[in-house]
Amino acid sequence: MPDQIHVRGSISIPESELSWRFSRSSGPGGQHVNTSATAAELSFDVANSPSLPEPMRSRALERLASRLVRGVLTIRAEEYRSQQRNRDAARTRLATLLADATAPPPKKRVPKKIPRGINERRLENKKRRSAVKRQRTTRWD
Repeated sequence: MPDQIHVRGSISIPESELSWRFSRSSGPGGQHVNTSATAAELSFDVANSPSLPEPMRSRALERLASRLVRGVLTIRAEEYRSQQRNRDAARTRLATLLADATAPPPKKRVPKKIPRGINERRLENKKRRSAVKRQRTTRWD
């Protein structure tokens, strides 16, 4: 069991900042499902985490706004029959979500001018197609 979750670069979240809840899970497992608490629910307080630097925290809060409840991100994993595998799945999902949310914004695309020759060729092809279609519509008398 890792004691830290690596997010990106030198940023890691210690296990002490995570809170876990376990409950009965749905899905495969037969009678085992009815008796054991294998579903893992991981909660991470994004708004008050000392592990995230301020610019990354604000970026994560903005990008994950629809998933947060009072600044807390909750991830539920119940796809496996084992509690440990569900815990690992939740940790992996948290690391992926935070890595995407804290990524720097993409560079702006600089629009380039379309070369004159390309534009003229496009217009010439349009005229040619237009002429062909216009010929098809003429009536034979």
